[in-house]
Amino acid sequence: MTNPPFSGHAPVDNDKRSFYSSPGKSWALLILVFLAVHFVALFTPSLEDDADATHANAAQHMALSGDWVTLHVNGIRYLEKPPLPYWLASLDYRVFGFNVFATHLPITLGVLACAILAWVWSRRAYGDRAAFYAALAVLTSVGVFLWTRIFIPEALLTFFITLALYGFLTGLERRKPALIYMAWAALAVATLAKGLIAPVFCFAAFLPYLAISGEWRRWRQLRPFTGILLFLAIAAPWHVLAALRNPDHGNPIGNVPSPGHVHGFLYFYFINEHFLRFLGKRYPHDYNKQWFVAFWLGQIAWLFPWSLFLPATLIRAWRNRSIFHDDLRYDATNTIQFLDPRMTAHHASSLATSVRFRARTNLLLSIYAGFILVFFSISTNQEYYTWPAWVPILMIITGALASIEDAPAGDNRWITSSSRWLTSAHALFAIIGISAAAALGYGLWSSRNLPFVSDIGTLLAHRGVGDYSLATSHLFDLTGPSFAALREPALIAAIALLLGPLASWILRRRGHGFESTVTVACTSAIFLIAAHIALVRFEPMLSSRAMADTINRLTASEPKDASQLIIYGDQADGSSVIFYTHRQALLAHGQSSYFEGNYGSSMIWGSDYPDAPHIFLTDSEFLPLWGTGPRKFLFVGGDLRPHVEQMLKGHLYLLQELSDKALYTDRPVQ
Repeated sequence: MTNPPFSGHAPVDNDKRSFYSSPGKSWALLILVFLAVHFVALFTPSLEDDADATHANAAQHMALSGDWVTLHVNGIRYLEKPPLPYWLASLDYRVFGFNVFATHLPITLGVLACAILAWVWSRRAYGDRAAFYAALAVLTSVGVFLWTRIFIPEALLTFFITLALYGFLTGLERRKPALIYMAWAALAVATLAKGLIAPVFCFAAFLPYLAISGEWRRWRQLRPFTGILLFLAIAAPWHVLAALRNPDHGNPIGNVPSPGHVHGFLYFYFINEHFLRFLGKRYPHDYNKQWFVAFWLGQIAWLFPWSLFLPATLIRAWRNRSIFHDDLRYDATNTIQFLDPRMTAHHASSLATSVRFRARTNLLLSIYAGFILVFFSISTNQEYYTWPAWVPILMIITGALASIEDAPAGDNRWITSSSRWLTSAHALFAIIGISAAAALGYGLWSSRNLPFVSDIGTLLAHRGVGDYSLATSHLFDLTGPSFAALREPALIAAIALLLGPLASWILRRRGHGFESTVTVACTSAIFLIAAHIALVRFEPMLSSRAMADTINRLTASEPKDASQLIIYGDQADGSSVIFYTHRQALLAHGQSSYFEGNYGSSMIWGSDYPDAPHIFLTDSEFLPLWGTGPRKFLFVGGDLRPHVEQMLKGHLYLLQELSDKALYTDRPVQ
């Protein structure tokens, strides 16, 4: 993965070099991309039902109750997740109020932090051009954008684990204990962001790195004893407090809890959520595993468009394999074979050190990313679980890309072959772009006479791919008529995909590598902006905030106890209604045949604690409440509507329909 022997430096246009070697100039463009693609997207759409609003409800409870240890969702203990994302969101709520901006801000800032760290590390390992490309790639990759639209901690986890790896590597290289301790602290914070996978991923990469590079002899410089103490000082207190406040109750047997007999935090968090989830035996089984081929093809999609340069990166690494091992060693001789004899000893030593650091960076990042990909190809997974591998892969790709572009011109076969691979990648990008633009154009033409329907959810199919347990399941519900609601974003995307890839291919063929690469990034940025506009159009289907607004409007002049919210099904079905109304909902049909039907629930463990509020109602308990006491607002998802309408026939008053959801009340509205 290191550079082949060379003499002299690549002839690079001074204007280009002055741009990407100037932090001020390069970051002016990077910040502009961040604002246009990521920051603007913080305000819309509203929080989505399911995981997005469920996690927001946990942070909301924390902000209102002041309990910073035990998470609660809808009044029920929520022991699945570590606290860092919820701490950050709850602090945001106190400043910005309870809204989607405050909820997603920590995740979006995590993306920016990843871009900054990629720039810093790549600049030291690969140079100025690679640093600019690495940050740009983080900000314009499809997966990074797509999987920060919901409140999940992957961006925070990725930043802190990557920071830990960078601290360990540079701490050894520069012999600075402060960097080593920074790494231990970052690893502890990563553990508070996502759990034990943080130290597992970190050491699964760093220990093989030490063995291969020969750095294991310097293990004492890693400060293992004081470093572990620092790690525990940061990561352990919350775990200890959570265990003390959430002990075992009753006499739990096996892995399935029952009312009053439930394992406490230690078993649930470490055994059920970590070990048994990896084995696919976690209870409840409310998740899925991607098909093996889909998993690996997905990585290409999530890294797109930068995955186009992956073949050139791999070929470059293969051709440099003979010198790679020597570059890892401190006593390597090949690292100075290509140096100009007129160099000073200091300059030669610095250049040799840079080559060695580049090789060690490639080794560490390759092991780290490779382990994560293999780990989740075996384990149960969601599409975004490999998020922590994307930043290091993007750094390796952009480092190779920059090295190829920086290589001196000439008839060197290695350079010529690499340039051909890059040109081929752009040609493929152009073919993909033209094909996608044609498909979008066909959709625009075929829907030209169809009326615009604001509620796109009414136009979708319900194909239930993966039983909707995969994060991308709803993408397969798109239909032809639904395209009429996506005309503007489709037009923007079509123009970008038609012109951008073609322009980048032409620029690459004419030898303008920097401009060509930046054009690829700008094309992706425009496409992601269009994708966000399309996502906003899906709000009626993804979020139930409009129903929450209806409830808030009808009860604005009443005390909270004058009406009651009921969700027929799992709380995740209408979690955005709970968030935006600031109400605790009763869950009808929530603990009988609903669970027996293997739907599962994120609340099933907490509901079995003795102090859990009685919010779960069977049909026999629900029926006597309907039409008596305070006004009832009933939220029902599409699949359950026929049953509810049959059960409450003649006693239902429809207030609002949204996609396949309905909001009812039990008495006429004045």
